[in-house]
Amino acid sequence: MQPKPQLAGIGFGLLAYVIWGCFPIYFRQLAEISPMDILSNRTAWAFVFVTILLTLRRRWDKVTAMFGTPHHLVRLSIAALLLGSNWLGFLWALDQHQLVAASLGYFLTPMVNVLLGLLVLKEKLNRKEWLAIALAGVAVGNELLALGTVPWISLFLAGTFGSYGLLRKQVPVDAISGLWLETLAMLPICLIYAVWQAEHGHMVFSLFSGWTAALLIGSGIMTALPLMAFAAATQRLDLATVGMLMYINPTMQFVTAIWIFGEPLQIERLVSFGLIWLGLGVFSISMWQKLHRA
Repeated sequence: MQPKPQLAGIGFGLLAYVIWGCFPIYFRQLAEISPMDILSNRTAWAFVFVTILLTLRRRWDKVTAMFGTPHHLVRLSIAALLLGSNWLGFLWALDQHQLVAASLGYFLTPMVNVLLGLLVLKEKLNRKEWLAIALAGVAVGNELLALGTVPWISLFLAGTFGSYGLLRKQVPVDAISGLWLETLAMLPICLIYAVWQAEHGHMVFSLFSGWTAALLIGSGIMTALPLMAFAAATQRLDLATVGMLMYINPTMQFVTAIWIFGEPLQIERLVSFGLIWLGLGVFSISMWQKLHRA
């Protein structure tokens, strides 16, 4: 791989994951708005922004081609529901001051991907991958025994995002066209919710104050920009490098939760994180070795 494309790829990858890592700080500015209201606005404005983007870049041919393959549209619609559920779960965790648990979920995602590959795609795992999954299982067990509760939000975020990734890989469409179709699939649910709320006297898409309105509109742009950067990174980097950059997002969320938002971190949960980080290390070594042999 030539140095310049690789350097540009790392730059795009860093941009994508740093933007995603800043999401807690960004969406905390909208703390007075309910998670479902934020999700509805985020979906609507992302749809508007990507529509403009596709028009300016004259890329509608890839979108229209998808309407000729109903089975791909079905998979993409299910993926959209999983993605929307993941967004809502993250916003709920942020609203409930459970960002530490959310970051744990995103750290778990690579292991969920491996597990889904085993269960759904019938992929064979090597010893290191089995060890990584076992360590993740012990971490979840530690949460249950030490803290007395199942880490539902962590498992929900990891499960929905991992399942989304599995379905998304099975649909041959680029990131921006895919995002337009995903937000299109989410829009009816958001609009039904907005109408239902309007009947009870609450306007989901009302004109907020200038700063709040700007943040809500910007949430759509913030949704599309890192996906564009991520797509550019994957075109220039090998899978192992992209995989290592992936840990930036939950790491930034973890640091934000502890050092900026002041969320408590029990020693028992720190043990869970230690097990997950050890599992990620084993998983990363396995990934590098696979690519080296290939």
